[in-house]
Amino acid sequence: MTASKIKLQPFTVDDFDRLIGWIKDEELLIQFAGSIFSFPLTRDQLNQYLSDADRSIFKVVNEHEEVIGHCEAYDTKNGEVRLCRVLIGEEKFRGKGLGEIIIKTLANYAFTAMNASMVSLNVFDWNVGAIRCYEKAGFRKVRNEQSETVYNDLIWTAIKMKCYPTSLPFSKS
Repeated sequence: MTASKIKLQPFTVDDFDRLIGWIKDEELLIQFAGSIFSFPLTRDQLNQYLSDADRSIFKVVNEHEEVIGHCEAYDTKNGEVRLCRVLIGEEKFRGKGLGEIIIKTLANYAFTAMNASMVSLNVFDWNVGAIRCYEKAGFRKVRNEQSETVYNDLIWTAIKMKCYPTSLPFSKS
């Protein structure tokens, strides 16, 4: 799977240590993964994660063949595919528009390879940069669909965003 500047390649056990190294603290782990993992992230947790057949899990590779990120498309089995655990691992690759390319590429994968009728994702409401990125990629906020996570006595509200094939700002070809 390729788009301008990136490729999605299968995430394997050989990628575990890199991903673990990117997750420096519990706050980043929750922002990245919600409640699916506990801090510190371990190889055992990633082995269990990798064994879930409903998850299409990828490492993100740039045009220089550097692994720069991680992402997942989760098949909910009702025509909806949820984009999850999207991370640009190293700060030097952030802020360059790659997040939007990753989301568009992953959504395209969900619609074409997974036959999704709708693609969704959750994002914390305070993550304004990510929300802007997802909106540029064709996602829209869903009214009245949110959840809460408690971290350090703070309540983080996650909002749901979704898109349909016709709302994507790129061709499915």
